[in-house]
Amino acid sequence: MEPVGPGEPRMANSAGEWDRFDPDAYYELNYSALRADDRQILEGVRAYFATFAAAAAAERPLSGLDVGSGSNLYPTLSMLPWCEQITLVEFGASNVVWLEKEIKAYGATWDEFWDVLCQEPVYGAVEDPRRLLAERATVSQGSVFELDRARWDIGTMFFVACSISEKEDEFRRASECFLNALVPGAPFAMAYMEKSEGYRVRDVAFPAVSLDMTQIQDSLDGLATDLKVNRIVVAELLREGYEAMVLVCGRTRREPVPGARIPD
Repeated sequence: MEPVGPGEPRMANSAGEWDRFDPDAYYELNYSALRADDRQILEGVRAYFATFAAAAAAERPLSGLDVGSGSNLYPTLSMLPWCEQITLVEFGASNVVWLEKEIKAYGATWDEFWDVLCQEPVYGAVEDPRRLLAERATVSQGSVFELDRARWDIGTMFFVACSISEKEDEFRRASECFLNALVPGAPFAMAYMEKSEGYRVRDVAFPAVSLDMTQIQDSLDGLATDLKVNRIVVAELLREGYEAMVLVCGRTRREPVPGARIPD
């Protein structure tokens, strides 16, 4: 996508052709092999969850939330040892179909991702992650902007808030809706593309908002605590049109922000 110039209208989330998203093409480009940047993200999430998710799960099994899963299973796998149930919320119809099939018996590619997680003993203690994921994961078609409030105990949202709109206010609202869907004090992990100019899946262009580190961190101000931020740069970028990946791990603040949607 061409960068948006000063004064030009910015593409809203509602204008995205989300049902034309090709999950097989996206998977092939992004996750058919473990990249160095994804390895670093896995290592960061693994270390954070081994501390904070383990502490939360010491009281009771957790319910997990992954928002905007697309054709990426590793955020969900990162929550698996602590969760009795995980909800994958995805807006695009084609992605929902892909996820429903993949969680039943995920492909061999994800073994390499799971092996990175297994460097932490709590993951290695899971005897059959395929079976466990099939038993505990469900896919729900829905929007990040319509999540129930304070429903889940742990959450992930990777490359979503920054990649669904060209409008910074929608980026901030997506982040807020995700964090407010978690209970107070819940551990979470969020990943971003820094300075993204948008992206293509086959011949379809999708929007993104160009963010720097300050904007990413400011979007979490007052919403989260215990933050750990990693800026990840590798020798070979995934594609043109961005500068780095950013991983943020933290916990939601003790009191959710007023105004989020309340469960029915």
